[in-house]
Amino acid sequence: MSSTFRSGQRRGTPPSLAGVPASRDLVVDLIRVSCMFAVVAVHLLMMGISVDGSGIGVGNPLTSLGWFAQGTWFGQVMPLFFIVGGFASLTLWRSLRRKGGDAGDYLRNRVLRLVRPTVALYAFLTIALWTATAAGVPSGLLTVIAAGAGVQLWFLAAYLICQAMVPTMAKFHEAAPYKTVAALAVGAVVVDVLRLGLERNPWGFDSNPVGLVNMVFVWGLLQQFGFFYADGFFDRFAHWKLVAGAIGCYAALVPLTHGGPYPVDMLTSQNPPMFPLILVGLAHILLVKAAYPLLQRAVQLAWVQKVMFVVGSRAMTIYLWHLPLIIAMFGIALVLRLPFPEPASTEWWLSRPLFYAAAWVLVLLVSTPLVRLELASTGLAPGAARPATWRIAVATALAIVPPFVVMRTALDTANATWGLVLLVVAVALVTGRRPDSKWKTPVALERAAHERAAS
Repeated sequence: MSSTFRSGQRRGTPPSLAGVPASRDLVVDLIRVSCMFAVVAVHLLMMGISVDGSGIGVGNPLTSLGWFAQGTWFGQVMPLFFIVGGFASLTLWRSLRRKGGDAGDYLRNRVLRLVRPTVALYAFLTIALWTATAAGVPSGLLTVIAAGAGVQLWFLAAYLICQAMVPTMAKFHEAAPYKTVAALAVGAVVVDVLRLGLERNPWGFDSNPVGLVNMVFVWGLLQQFGFFYADGFFDRFAHWKLVAGAIGCYAALVPLTHGGPYPVDMLTSQNPPMFPLILVGLAHILLVKAAYPLLQRAVQLAWVQKVMFVVGSRAMTIYLWHLPLIIAMFGIALVLRLPFPEPASTEWWLSRPLFYAAAWVLVLLVSTPLVRLELASTGLAPGAARPATWRIAVATALAIVPPFVVMRTALDTANATWGLVLLVVAVALVTGRRPDSKWKTPVALERAAHERAAS
């Protein structure tokens, strides 16, 4: 594992990044930040607002593009996000173990880091939806708005499930790395075979519940690839072998999707996840390693480091809030009676960069006061007295339930309300501070974020 930073501050290095551990792979940070920019862009482009005499229409202009489905083989970044998350998770787990921590410490850290910013979002959505209901907003419109504002929450459920697996899967990885990958891959295939078989049954069975098992196998296997990345596995291969491996992954996708049982569009393979996402993620990480020297040079640029610092230090907050804020931005545009070009028209495409920039301004403004929820100290050193393991386990399960239900049924007023309650209870179950712990300033918190390899 390599890094462009050593102890002390180098010329052109932002003060906020000075002192980043030499063991930290800043290319991983660059990938995570790049994925965040891609996610915001895709979600913005998937919202086509049309206004005519019949009222307001909402559609997805991207589906009308003939190349879009094939383009998701490159633009679907969530598999890569789980891989780099696996790298960060294993790095954090090993660091925690060296300091005397255990699985309970790890899960407590993850719940606090991921769920505290989610509580703020759920509180906002609960208040907003109840207020809109009381104000007489048409139920049909409110249903569409609420569903759109909660689309991104599936990731929290999937990521928390994978995080809960880290201590166990790290042991499997150390004991039998290749057998572990093979077992996960076989599990993913078996689940897909059962799911696709049930889709063709004449009795009308819902196959999705079976497919949900692949939240463990597919996302878990992608996370496991991140473990291999952390061990330097991909560094063993020459550049041409990495590129050839990526081409092989894409070649394998062709018979699986063109004439095979899987959809070409990798976004439709996301919930529940399907086996082709594993090939997409593997192709992406192989290409990343092939381009690694170029990416290493990129992270040495001062402006790149600044962007990495600003976005990377509040990535979870940005991810959670970007969709509600994009919806709010379009709502403001409607109130101001701004022109809305026909979705997918030339004028529509030309106006997207302006909306994209405006979305990021909103996201950064809102995330500034909220970032302390994401970066606040967990309050306990590894091995220190903490809540009982059963409380941490219950808190993890409670934290998974609300976003999982949203993933399955879409966000509405009811599940926003009870979801908020469960998330608050989850945080309360794992919260604990030493008497001498102090509340850090936002600057100190953001600096601390770059001293951790937490995802």
